Amino acid sequence: MTGQLVCHCQLVETDGHGLVLVDTGFGSRDVDDPYGRMSPLFVNMNRIQLDHRYTALEQVRNLGFSPRDVRHIVLTHLDFDHAGGLEDFPEARVHVLRAEAEEAEVRQGFIHRRRYRPEQWDEVRDWRFYDPSGENWFGFNSVRDLDGLPPEILMVPLPGHTMGHAGIAIDTPEGWLLNAGDAYFYRHEMDEEPSCTPGLLAYQTLMEENRAMRLRNQERLRDLANDPSTNVRIFCSHDPVELEALQRLSTGWRPLYAESVPIPRYS
Repeated sequence: MTGQLVCHCQLVETDGHGLVLVDTGFGSRDVDDPYGRMSPLFVNMNRIQLDHRYTALEQVRNLGFSPRDVRHIVLTHLDFDHAGGLEDFPEARVHVLRAEAEEAEVRQGFIHRRRYRPEQWDEVRDWRFYDPSGENWFGFNSVRDLDGLPPEILMVPLPGHTMGHAGIAIDTPEGWLLNAGDAYFYRHEMDEEPSCTPGLLAYQTLMEENRAMRLRNQERLRDLANDPSTNVRIFCSHDPVELEALQRLSTGWRPLYAESVPIPRYS
């Protein structure tokens, strides 16, 4: 039995800063040459369904924009399913935590060599790297003052899935949105009494860099998600139900559907 996941990106329309893309999902070159740009292990294990119409590039075009209108890309992390479209936006400045860039450059170990794919970003020339410290944001450290970006967008370090993994928080008129990336995979992990399908639990365990950090950050996110006084809406990168709900509410920012990935649930 399998479950359907998505690769959820956000497109933010800013005042004077151009378009900001949060993660890129799979890119057009991944569609054209999946085995040349991604690990055959993950292509086959995840049974990735690649189609140009679902890339962030085509979604941006369908909204009436040019890829050159995307001036900034803010990454939760550099895994192959989050950074595959970087080269589709040649004018963009790419923002990522320094620890993530360093891990991706070294690519040490079996999983690292397969999750991080330099072929997906070797043409990117405008990088900005950040250290995981800064002002407090609802009990989390945050990185503010991202170079060239408005103060309403900030990084929230959430190590565990990778050591340079981050959430991306956006201050909207309706309250804060926190894209938690791969800090969790399944919406019910944010319930007061959390649950997760066995397949997604196994996949998260396979991909985790530091289990204690990952579970601690999940716990902290869960506390935040269940505190109505904060007015923070949290979502992850891969839950299709969360994506559909956000697509219905988008105002001033647009959640993009990048591509679906079936992941075993194991009933």
